[in-house]
Amino acid sequence: MITQTLTDSFKLELLQAVHNFSTDVFYVALYSSTATLGASTTVYTTAGEITGAGYTAGGKQALVVTGTPAVANGVAYVGFQDVLWDVATFSAAGALVYNVTRGSKAVAVLNFGAVKTATAKPFTLQFPTTTYTTAIIRIG
Repeated sequence: MITQTLTDSFKLELLQAVHNFSTDVFYVALYSSTATLGASTTVYTTAGEITGAGYTAGGKQALVVTGTPAVANGVAYVGFQDVLWDVATFSAAGALVYNVTRGSKAVAVLNFGAVKTATAKPFTLQFPTTTYTTAIIRIG
């Protein structure tokens, strides 16, 4: 089961100044519907990670949106640019954003709401618009 959430470990690590969205490298890995990801996920895992043409274990880098982290209307937020797999033949039900720089610590679990499939075509993980009301990571 994939439960969309910021991970509990990430929330604690924010207070411990572990993650730096200005300098750290973040990745996003894709997972099948058989994966078990949620609030208790602490690090990147290969359990339930997808396989298929055009996908490499560990996923791809997720670049932080320019101008974030930021604060607006009392909400701190950060977002990621969309991630593209150019020619993909695979299916995915969710994703894990994790921080490579900090020992592959888990940040956020994404549930796509349904299995998404690409067959010999581009697969794009589209993040929400990066504003204080819609960014993938918001604290307010």
